[in-house]
Amino acid sequence: MDGAQREILAGNLKRVRERIAAACLRVKRDPREVTLVAVTKSVGPEVMQALIELGVTDIGENRLQAAKEKFPQVPGLWDRTRVKRHFIGHLQTNKVKSVLELFDVIHSVDSLKLAEEIDRRARQLELPTVAAFIEVNVSGEESKQGLPAAEFRAFFMQALRLTHLEWQGLMTMAPLAEEAESVRPLFRRLREMASPFSGDEALLRLASLSMGMSNDFEVAIEEGATHVRIGTALFEGM
Repeated sequence: MDGAQREILAGNLKRVRERIAAACLRVKRDPREVTLVAVTKSVGPEVMQALIELGVTDIGENRLQAAKEKFPQVPGLWDRTRVKRHFIGHLQTNKVKSVLELFDVIHSVDSLKLAEEIDRRARQLELPTVAAFIEVNVSGEESKQGLPAAEFRAFFMQALRLTHLEWQGLMTMAPLAEEAESVRPLFRRLREMASPFSGDEALLRLASLSMGMSNDFEVAIEEGATHVRIGTALFEGM
């Protein structure tokens, strides 16, 4: 990675952070409440390392095989006091063990079967807990992964018994839209789904919302996002 590319990356990162701060300001939120998860599926190890050196603390990948190939080449990823590794793609039960060995947070738990397998594998690997988000298909699109919204509450009440899962909150993927404003109702709906639990001491682990990508993260932040998953906006022009 040459100096010119690094300069472009640093500029893009600065602009994304400024946009996060501006969105927070509009709704009187503290920008420190929002975690930027840099989605690195389109870039190689050198760019990932440069992001970490520029201060990015959360790296997201959506393909296990890509992570297996790239992660060993990124020294900064292995300092768990500074960097968290997020798995944000669809997760099959037969890949759980490998994902737990590479990642710190899973954003895509969408069935009780998968949750139970994560819990079982975590016990085998002697992990205290696994940080996880429940993926909900708020839009109802058949092409989208995620738990149907109508099944969320029943799922969650059963999933609470899994002692090795530390539920962080909810995650959703909004449809790609020309106008980000058009997906605002979906982000609002996800926030509303979590809010009935927020006053219950046993369910405070649903405080986080993983929603919003490069094309709509500002609207997501205005609707309460705590984790935004951004790739394209970080790598434009590189």
